[in-house]
Amino acid sequence: MKDASCISCDVAVIGAGMAGMAAALFAAQRGLRCVQIGNGGSLLFASGLLDLLGVYPVAERRLWRSPYEALALLAREQAEHPMARLAVASIRSAFESFVTALASAGLRYAPLGEFNRKVLTSIGTVKTTFGVPRSMIAGAAALEARPPCLLVDFRGLREFSARQIVATLGERWPGLRHQRIEFPGAESAPELYAAHLARALESRLMRERTINLVKPLLGDARAVGFPAVLGLARAGEVHAAFEEALGMPVFEIPTMPTSVPGLRLLGALETAVSKLGVRRRHQASVRALVFSAGAGPATLELDGAQGGERVVARAVVLATGRFTGRGLTAYRGQVRESILGLPVHQPDSRETWHQRDFLDPSGHAINRAGLEIDSAWRPLDAAGRPAWPRLFAAGSILAHQDWMRAKCGSGLAIATAWGAVEQVARQLRRVGAG
Repeated sequence: MKDASCISCDVAVIGAGMAGMAAALFAAQRGLRCVQIGNGGSLLFASGLLDLLGVYPVAERRLWRSPYEALALLAREQAEHPMARLAVASIRSAFESFVTALASAGLRYAPLGEFNRKVLTSIGTVKTTFGVPRSMIAGAAALEARPPCLLVDFRGLREFSARQIVATLGERWPGLRHQRIEFPGAESAPELYAAHLARALESRLMRERTINLVKPLLGDARAVGFPAVLGLARAGEVHAAFEEALGMPVFEIPTMPTSVPGLRLLGALETAVSKLGVRRRHQASVRALVFSAGAGPATLELDGAQGGERVVARAVVLATGRFTGRGLTAYRGQVRESILGLPVHQPDSRETWHQRDFLDPSGHAINRAGLEIDSAWRPLDAAGRPAWPRLFAAGSILAHQDWMRAKCGSGLAIATAWGAVEQVARQLRRVGAG
């Protein structure tokens, strides 16, 4: 076996989900030499929508038009929540920087504005969210105005049913109707897959054939909705071509995961961080993490590269997620942080992890488990002190939040990554000055 190679950097980001990608992006934007370790596969389950804060308090299921008003109330009532640690101006900057970077990689979002928007889901429910891709924004406008609207789907695409959406919303949207068509060239296929359709529609000929099938169905429609299959790497081009040819607003509706919008988001983030010089180790994992005393660096031993690999970093951001990202591991009696064994804020006993009622409005205590941090986003050891002066944490691994129920998953990831990286830059300046 070859000796492990060694690379040096300013900051190593462990994790490649939304928080890890955001942390690597923000670090590189600040001119920090960054290495990112981890697989971004969790982003394949993303809808492409960027929630900021939609529900608060979660027990009351209160929906908010203004996520910033919700954040202000959160900061007053739940100061330990990670997002309550950030000024509104910082959260705005984080989101603007994030969507600007996505646009530079070819994935454009509608202007963010001040308010949440409501969008359709693939089962006909309505979701409150903040950041909406350009290919979906006409759907938010149609949902609000409810003009005559046609929803189109494809026979064999089992993860999306226009008929189901119309059945769910029809009484509240009388002008909403649906049509199912055959995808050109796949008339005999028993099952279709969204990613295959998205790639096929990047062909001009395939687009024209599909558009020609839809035109006779338009009737009085003033907008047309499709499952989110209008292109993959060239989604903007495909969407624009459909709007021009059909002569009206066209919008996508997110499909069930894994989804084309998730593939687009992952691809755009990989492009964005790579353009900024981030060195990605997307097939590697951290076998060991050792900290030097004082101002010395951290050493990360990686698995996944031939002969192994070593990263020497002046700072480390832990963005490994919770259970699905394997940042936290649940054992019979307790939850543990998976790499360093850091103490985890959690219920006192397993019997109190969950409520008896799965749908209890107050949620489950285990969903608020995670790492405690200080004011500089540094995880704490058993004595309540920073585990290492330049170890930081961001994303869903942080305690005192229930991102799924609060509809703040992307907001938590992007905002806390911004906060953590600000502290990384500050600490490294201090070390450099010393």
